[in-house]
Amino acid sequence: MFRKKGPLILCGTFLLITWNAILLFLLWGRPTPAQQDKAVQDQVDVAVKPSPDVMGDVLDMADSIAAELEMQKKILLQIKSHKSLWKPSNKSKPKAVVPTQPVIPILVIACNRVTVRRCLDKLLEYRPSEELHPIVVSQDCGHAETAEVIRSYGKQVTHLQQPDLSDVAVKPQHKKFQGYYKISRHYHWALNQVFRTLSHSSVVIVEDDLEVAPDFFEYFRASLPLLKSDPSLWCVSAWNDNGRDAYVDPGQAQLLYRTDFFPGLGWMLLKELWEELEPKWPASFWDDWMREPEQRRNRACIRPEISRTLTFGRQGVSLGQFYDKYLRYIKLNTEFVPFTKLDLSYLKEDAYRTAFEREVYGAPVVTYEEITQGQLKGAGPFRLEYSHRDSFKLLAKNLGIMDDFKSGVPRTGYRGIVSFISRGRRIFLAPPAGWTQYDTTWS
Repeated sequence: MFRKKGPLILCGTFLLITWNAILLFLLWGRPTPAQQDKAVQDQVDVAVKPSPDVMGDVLDMADSIAAELEMQKKILLQIKSHKSLWKPSNKSKPKAVVPTQPVIPILVIACNRVTVRRCLDKLLEYRPSEELHPIVVSQDCGHAETAEVIRSYGKQVTHLQQPDLSDVAVKPQHKKFQGYYKISRHYHWALNQVFRTLSHSSVVIVEDDLEVAPDFFEYFRASLPLLKSDPSLWCVSAWNDNGRDAYVDPGQAQLLYRTDFFPGLGWMLLKELWEELEPKWPASFWDDWMREPEQRRNRACIRPEISRTLTFGRQGVSLGQFYDKYLRYIKLNTEFVPFTKLDLSYLKEDAYRTAFEREVYGAPVVTYEEITQGQLKGAGPFRLEYSHRDSFKLLAKNLGIMDDFKSGVPRTGYRGIVSFISRGRRIFLAPPAGWTQYDTTWS
């Protein structure tokens, strides 16, 4: 009803003011009776003062104008008192929905695998919120069948296509590594899209051959504040390189670690880190480049006891390296852990280092034979020491964990310590007490 009356009131106000302005103009310009008499009189008394009658007319006109203005004032005040009836109300306007929680997009790096459907299906199944976790699929390779699969999800995902599909100029001896060069170029382009074009402040990267766990999103939401607040951290990963079924504790799904080894395979970074890395992003082998001391700068990642991602892509540029021996046996977590309700402050650098080293170096030292021959007494944990590169590789290989180093850091290692389960007991494969730094020649 007020919307209908509003225009009428405005129109009436305008007409009233206009009419009074015209009236005022006419009154002001109208000749007075004294002036009319003066026109017909002889031009005598031109220089004499106006008669008392003329002064009276002027005063009468002034009174009329004053009365008119007073009436206008009253009308305008009355209109003003009804302003709320004709002023558009903001209450009727829909309010923009601004998320009160941080938005963490998921960037899916895709190429020519139509099995990207398995990855996307699980992401969409477990995603708690479309607004808080938009899914961006960045596709390289120009593979039509894969593009069709991605497009079939409609508005559930954002489909980006890397525009540069040309071969990368490489040295003749690197032609066999062309795929690694293209992957690095794609990562560079896709991360710029997320952080610069789409203006996100964080992102979780997964590749098109990864399946995620039910608490995948919960895990990253809970760890984001820690990543933002602790400068000694530079990523959060969903992956445990030694996370095969017999090498993790199934009763410790909530257990998280710090690691000096960059795990990848489902990992989160902040925009600030990308701004640091982007100007020097490598032409190839980006993941091993991330593991170099110049990039890592003594920072750690968070990783879980039980992986929150599982790779199902045996075929790729690595031609199945490690897949048949390790990756296909990685245990994917199935228990939902409410990480956002847990206190993760134990992962902060000072508190974690002190507690972890106390646990490791307070554990009894055992031999390889005692472990493999079932001679351990007690529930553990136990410490198995190595003194140099070769002893680590021999023990790791015989115990069934990954034995390689990247820039001197063993997989899952934290201050040289690798934690895993062997024959149902916790083992810390550790250097002697007093460890200070990694040796980059151990690679």
